[in-house]
Amino acid sequence: MINRERMVAEFCELVQIDSLSWREGAMAAAVIEKLRSLGLEVEVDDAGKAVGGETGNVIARLAPARVRAHDERLPWIMLNAHVDTVVPGEGIKPVVVGDKITAESETITGADDKAGVAVIFEAVRQIIDGGIAHGGIEVVFTVAEEIGLCGAKEMDFSRLRSKMAYVMDGGEEHGTITVAAPYANRMKFVMHGKASHAGVAPEKGVNSIVAAARAIAEMTLGRIDDESTANVGVIHGGQATNIIPDLCTVDAEARSHDEGKLEAQTARMVGAMKAGAESIGATVEVEVERQYNGFRIGPDEPIVRLATEAAEGMGVEVSLQVGGGGSDANIFNELGLAAVILSTGGASVHTTAEYASIPTMVHAAEWLVAIVERIGDGE
Repeated sequence: MINRERMVAEFCELVQIDSLSWREGAMAAAVIEKLRSLGLEVEVDDAGKAVGGETGNVIARLAPARVRAHDERLPWIMLNAHVDTVVPGEGIKPVVVGDKITAESETITGADDKAGVAVIFEAVRQIIDGGIAHGGIEVVFTVAEEIGLCGAKEMDFSRLRSKMAYVMDGGEEHGTITVAAPYANRMKFVMHGKASHAGVAPEKGVNSIVAAARAIAEMTLGRIDDESTANVGVIHGGQATNIIPDLCTVDAEARSHDEGKLEAQTARMVGAMKAGAESIGATVEVEVERQYNGFRIGPDEPIVRLATEAAEGMGVEVSLQVGGGGSDANIFNELGLAAVILSTGGASVHTTAEYASIPTMVHAAEWLVAIVERIGDGE
């Protein structure tokens, strides 16, 4: 039986360990100690060096637990969560209010994704204590997820034995399985104008901010259609009000479940930037990066069927959802490791209104245990 109090206490402990992206060293040390105390074999890969962070991905293994002759055919599975958090994520002071955990101060709560970390720990304890048969479990805690799935991208997948992964990075609603996520492009535009004195000789300047503003005004942004979105998120430019700005940078993105639509939207945004530059005699540098590829997994695939049947066995109706964001599951699927995202309890993530739903966390831990039990039963 899931120990609610223990899991809540562990979550509150973990969110008080600062772990912004690239600075997950203390958090990694904490989870390594916990994993080893449970008897798991633990290693840390070299992803930290590749991404410029304090630590790599933590990869741990729970050796197969078999009780019948046929169990030698049971598959290895991965349980995954990421250990980094977004800003403002330092000095978090968690407080339990009824069935929710939130933060006292003006910070995030860290449910994304330390709710997933706490859920995995509680589930693994129950699997061990219950002597549940399994073919081997890999626990993978990734780094630098929030800044572009960087830890997962740098993982050496040849080290892994699992062929399917449950990513514990979902939302508040019980029983949701995210079975699809979009493709995404990241764009960086550097607009070059010409500096001059804004009061003495404005006609001699070329205002890079004006060029960028004209371009952005011509873009279709937000919800493009039911499969696609686009956003301009960061703009930097200028030095003072009395200087015509010669440089302006714009960071933008586009996402779509249809790769063709993604490329078309990206081309429209690039075209708008070029036209905005040309309209006043500026020039623009364009950089487009594929941030991650999308995925879509059918309801009859083993990874979805196992989770669905396990939830239904608990009396929970499953909801298969199409996600709008990226996660480590995008990278896992791209590299041949079937992965879906399970609801874990985080709500209003990436905001100071974030909280963790305790009932969903409890359900998520029970769900993982039920999935492993079905595997052990040869389902």
